[in-house]
Amino acid sequence: MTPDATDRAIIERLQRDGRMPGTQIADEIGLSEGAVRKRMQRLVDSGYMQVVAVTDPLSLGDRRVALIGLRINGATDAAAAWVSEYVEVEYLVATAGRYDLIFEVIVDSDAHLLDLISSLRERADVVEVEAFPCLKLYKQTFAWGT
Repeated sequence: MTPDATDRAIIERLQRDGRMPGTQIADEIGLSEGAVRKRMQRLVDSGYMQVVAVTDPLSLGDRRVALIGLRINGATDAAAAWVSEYVEVEYLVATAGRYDLIFEVIVDSDAHLLDLISSLRERADVVEVEAFPCLKLYKQTFAWGT
């Protein structure tokens, strides 16, 4: 599926306000509410878009957020596959910099973070692990445009 200009217009409005009513989107872009609903459902079903509530994980009690940089010895796709199986991993990207993979984790405690890092270091294909615990969230936006 390749989103067209109308799909992009819907996505941009939902990025500004994920609770924007379909009627308002329809009025703004010149479609019927039913057509907007169908397009939204198609975007969700195709995996191109998700509509979710976003929170600041640091504000939700005693949780820790960290970014982890991982250097590997082997195929990036294979490493990304096993890293993505960790339930703590929220976001995972391949990079062309110092680390092959960088990912965000949310854990319950410092001890949990230490256990996760230790688990990563035990793998034969891991060359280096570096954790960057997040102390405060200054900006979080998902209006990346389309």
